Order: sequence, then structure tokens, then C-alpha cells
Amino acid sequence: MLIESIRPFLAILVSMAAIPILLSSRKPDVREVWTFAAALVKFGIIASMLPAVLAGNTITYTLVPLFAGIDFRLEVDAFGLLFALVSSFLWIVTSAYSIGYMRGLDEHSQTRYYCFFAAALSSTVGVAFSANLLTLYLFYEILSLSTYPLVTHHQDREARSSGRKYLLYILGGSIGLVLPAMIGVYAVTGTLDFVPGGMLNDRIPTVYLLPLLLMFIFGFSKAGIMPMHAWLPAAMVAPTPVSALLHAVAVVKVGAFCVFRVITGVFGPGLLQVHDFGTIICAIASFTIIISSLIALSQDSLKRRLAFSTLGQLSYIVLGAALLTRAGMTGGMLHIAMHAFGKITLFFCAGAIFVATGIKNISEMVGIGKQMPVTMTAFLIGALSVIGLPPCGGFISKWHLAIGTIEAGQLIFLAVLLVSSLLNAAYFLPIVYRAFFCAADASLFENRIKEAPRWCLAPLVVTAIVSVVLFFYPQPFLRLSRLAVGSILGG
Repeated sequence: MLIESIRPFLAILVSMAAIPILLSSRKPDVREVWTFAAALVKFGIIASMLPAVLAGNTITYTLVPLFAGIDFRLEVDAFGLLFALVSSFLWIVTSAYSIGYMRGLDEHSQTRYYCFFAAALSSTVGVAFSANLLTLYLFYEILSLSTYPLVTHHQDREARSSGRKYLLYILGGSIGLVLPAMIGVYAVTGTLDFVPGGMLNDRIPTVYLLPLLLMFIFGFSKAGIMPMHAWLPAAMVAPTPVSALLHAVAVVKVGAFCVFRVITGVFGPGLLQVHDFGTIICAIASFTIIISSLIALSQDSLKRRLAFSTLGQLSYIVLGAALLTRAGMTGGMLHIAMHAFGKITLFFCAGAIFVATGIKNISEMVGIGKQMPVTMTAFLIGALSVIGLPPCGGFISKWHLAIGTIEAGQLIFLAVLLVSSLLNAAYFLPIVYRAFFCAADASLFENRIKEAPRWCLAPLVVTAIVSVVLFFYPQPFLRLSRLAVGSILGG
């Protein structure tokens, strides 16, 4: 049943708290109260829609008609709500973390940072609640522009160079590939509304289908599919809270979410199965999974290792969508949530280590677990979740993905999942071993190392605990995923 409600629009609009944040620039405590208030209200509005969606309803709100067959319209379904719940909850946690990190390092331009953070979260929820391709595209572009000042926050040569690369890939992909593909879809169908099971059917000649699909897959370059991936490691010059939320949750997950929407709401599983295009997408995703994992092994910078790890994990989501099976799609949707909590924990830990010690490289972290036991224990939990091992939530999503490959009869992609998980372990577990079981030069840590400030420490403890809780209680994400897949595949 469709329910007309203004709540989706209010959930987006609440991030206009950026205005009072800006007005409170000379009062840091007041500024951060506004940030927390906006984050809590946003999450509360989004969570209030959960009972209606779990009951099988869809919440809609039309802002304004745009063209024939296209409205600027919002729609809250199970998949969109899952993504919005994750991103809005983690904004609360990251706001707390930002206080400890930004103040701990006495970062400049903190007011600008909080304002653009709020704008980025607003556009992220806009993407999650978009009812059609055009609405999604507009919010996607707003997100690109609002995150650019965050990526270039340090305003040095490296930040400006990385910012240019960020815009080249992100805007270049969306304007050069997604926009013409979207125009082509509209020219043929007369609509851009997402339809469970797809809108194209047999309306486009077969010869154009694969190029059109690839334009969407590579054009949504926030998903990090190789070769449209170089922006993400470059964007690691941003402050760690930016890397944590925007490059472990909001930005990158928006890309994967958009690809998932195109596969399920534009092309549809039936059309992709008929032409065996799902296998082609799985092969592209698998290439990214393996290569990015191998590159991660060679990185000494902790944030760059996390960045290349993220590339592979995003492709798990795309792989799940392209398997076109019930378990595969469920696993792909679940991985948005499970990976988010595990990876943001790892980024938080990287930032806490930097705040407390100034250390950025893995080779310098020998023995650090004895000085920062809480941080490195949380790092272990985050790593186990990303690897996909119990007792962490990442096991649940990877289990469904593995079952999905078997349902699809694609055992080669099961092998990809298993090999990549071994590679995940190979680039994460040695960090933990070095931290806890290798002896460091005593003079290196003498009177210098202690845990990061409480505002840095508490958020990473919370996300680590949630990663474990999700193993034992994956609801409501599991139920939302199953509802979404049921609407796509029927039943």
C-alpha cells in the first residue's frame, strides 16, 4: 500500500541545520550541539518509518512535477530505508568522533567541515529515498559537490590534486556516462520511475542493452568498479572522520546503491538473465574484488590499505545484485550495513592511532596494541567483520552471498568470495599480530602512547559492539533485505 507522507522530505531537510552550524562558528560547543541535534532528529524521522515499511507499505512524497512522466519524487521502500538507517545512525556516531579528532588535532575550518558534512548526509538520504533515476541523479551530484570541500579540507597541494582527481572521476563518470544513458532510457520508455523487476523489458534493441548497462555500471563511479576507482585511494587525504563516514559509508555506498537500483529497478533480473548480462557484471565485480585485495596487501599506509579493501567490499554488493538470486541479492543488500559498521570501526581506529601517536604506517605499529588495547581490540573486531568471520555481522552477509553463488550455479564466483576472504585476512590479521604479539623498541613508545581522547574512543567501541551484535541479531536489516528482494523477484 502507498502512504503519502512528508516524512521522507523532512528527513532530507533536517540537515539544513548546516545554517545554524554556520551561524555558531564562534561557539564550537553550540555548533556541535546543532550537529548532534540534526543527526538525532534525522535518525528519529527515518526510524519512525520503519514499522510502516516492515508492514509492506511504501511511503511516497512528490515535491514537484518536472517533465512528462517524471516527478521530483521521493519513495521509501525496504531497500532505501535500510541504507538510510545505516547512514543516519552512523552520522550520529561520526559526529561524536569528529569532536575528538578535529579538536584533538586542532584542525582548521571546523565550521565549514561540519556544514558540508550535514549537506552530504542530506543528499545521501535523498539518494536512498529517490523514486526515479532523475531524482537519484540530482542527489548523487549534490553529494559529489558537497563532499569535494571535505576531500580538500587540508587545502595543501596534495589535497587539491586529490580533489581534482575526485571530481574528474565522480563528475566525469556521472555526466559523461550516466546522464546520456538516462536520457536514452527516457527516450525509449517515457519514464524514469524505478519498477520492481525493471522497466525496460523488450523496449530497447538487444544490441544497445549491454553498452547501456555498462554506462550505468561505470558511470556511477562512486561504486569504485575498476577502472573507475582511482579517486577513492586519492580521497584518503581527507580527515579520518570524512574517510570513515563518506568513504566507508555514504559516498561509496551511494555508488553501490545506485548500481543495485539500476540492476533491479531499470533493467530487472528477468532481462539480465535472458541475455546472461548478470554473469558479465559478476565477472567485472570479481576482477575488482581480487585485484583490489592484492593491491591492499602491498600498502603500508593504513588508510590506503583500508581504501583498497573498500574497493573490493563494494564489489561484493554489486556481485550480490548481479547474481540475480534471492540469497545473492539479500547478501548484497545486507553487506551495505554489515560492511559499514566493520569498515567505519577500522577507519575510526586508524584515526585514533593518528591522534594519539601521529603514526600513519602499518610498519610503525609494532607493539601498539599493548599501549592502545581498546583501539586495537576494536580494530580486530572490525577486521573480523570485513573478513566475514564469526562472531561479527560480516559473516551473515557473506554467507548469503556464498549461498547466492550456489543458487546461481556460479561456483567460480564462490571461489572468488573464498579467495578474497583469505586475502582480507592476509592484509588485516598481520596488523593485529604486530600490534599485540611483536615487541617494539621501548624508546619508540616511552611516555608517548596512550589511548585517544574519549570522543575518539567511545564511537569506535560503539561500532565494534554493533558489529558483534549484528551477528546474533541481524534484524531489522535482514528483514528489510528480504522484503526488498521479495518485491523485486516476487514472493
